[in-house]
Amino acid sequence: MTNPFVASLRFFGFVTWTLAALPAYLILLACGSAKYRPYMRVYFAVVARILGFHVVRKGVATAAAKPVLFIANHASYLDIIVLGSLLEANFVAKSEVAGWPGFGYLSRIAQTVFVDRKRNASAKERDALGSRLAAGDSLILFPEGTSNDGNRVLPFKSSLFAVAQMTGADGAVMPVQPISVAYTRLDGHPMCRAFRPFYAWYGDMTLAGHLFALLGLGQLTVEVVFHPPVTIADFRDRKGLANHCHDVISNGVVATLSGRLDEARVAAHLPPSKVEPVPVLAEG
Repeated sequence: MTNPFVASLRFFGFVTWTLAALPAYLILLACGSAKYRPYMRVYFAVVARILGFHVVRKGVATAAAKPVLFIANHASYLDIIVLGSLLEANFVAKSEVAGWPGFGYLSRIAQTVFVDRKRNASAKERDALGSRLAAGDSLILFPEGTSNDGNRVLPFKSSLFAVAQMTGADGAVMPVQPISVAYTRLDGHPMCRAFRPFYAWYGDMTLAGHLFALLGLGQLTVEVVFHPPVTIADFRDRKGLANHCHDVISNGVVATLSGRLDEARVAAHLPPSKVEPVPVLAEG
């Protein structure tokens, strides 16, 4: 099922590319150059190719001079590679990630915003996100707070949407763009439920074992759907904004996994129609 030789080859390619790309990236950071963002996007795009990912973009990312808050569902640490290859934005991650061996260091130098997920830390989280947005950085936020099995979207933490109330120097409210990420095919075949745990990372799965197993599989197709941007001014409050983003992203994930995404609506910048999940029969 999983090929140890392929896994080793891909891991070696990832490490080699990372070490080769790191010096120039660190120089850009040290010089305070904004070019580190497109450089990081190219880095992630090459990583995706090395790991055998075929990333399919549907819809258009918001192009704005001011910061954008991108909202996405979260199935795996692979989401970072996928979204990082498409967006010039910084990630928001739970504080524990900063301490992960290797990946924690890469997250820190990638200018990731680390937040405490505890309930009593919401004000501190808001300030941390707000300061980065005020500095002009677009952010990618996973408001589920944790990854899941990739078949559904967990409830969103509306407290994290408080930063959407920020306005720019021109008084305009910051755009918020929902994004659906779905892992849909393996070697061109529809991803069945039995293979999804190889890519989705949740529960008590160990990072090293999970990573090595997935690296030994075939080519993975990941579909990323950019939905129409909105602002908090379109809703009564941040909870209304959070609920809207959750529904749009959830419908997008279900429609993409079932192969029933209406791409004409996506192209026309319309939110996806609600699609009921297709019942999955027990396998074996």
